[in-house]
Amino acid sequence: MTKPDEKEPGKRKPAASEEAESPSAAAMVLVDTPVWSLALRRKTSDLSPQERVTTESLAELVREGRAQIAGAVRQELLSGIREPERFEKLRIYLRAFDDPQLEAADYEEAAQMNNRCRSRGIAGSAIDFLICAVAHRRRWQIFSTDRDFERYGKALGLKLYK
Repeated sequence: MTKPDEKEPGKRKPAASEEAESPSAAAMVLVDTPVWSLALRRKTSDLSPQERVTTESLAELVREGRAQIAGAVRQELLSGIREPERFEKLRIYLRAFDDPQLEAADYEEAAQMNNRCRSRGIAGSAIDFLICAVAHRRRWQIFSTDRDFERYGKALGLKLYK
């Protein structure tokens, strides 16, 4: 996967003639912060073999036009970058990915999911449940290395990308 400081842009938008070949909504994958962070904020030489597989899977999703990012994930990725130049490179790179348009129903579904999980003894963050709701409402898969999503997936019937 091309990192922000490399020459190739993140994801190009398909031309009108390519729209018919673009992936269906069911094939889209909402990528969580830890996966993006492995690929964009860590050196490849520092990755374990499993982490390399994860970053290669993300690169394939990006090439196929299937990788999606939520605004909250974008914010998490950009937070904590101290060097203005690195922040700006990453900001520009991430701009190649459109955020899904969120609606009141996304937040309401996130709250319901949080309540369902809590009633089963499963705790999670507001952002995690927003990711779950956004993906569920759009019939997307979720790609995360955060094991909490396995618990959410079982309790909520979510589709996780493997």
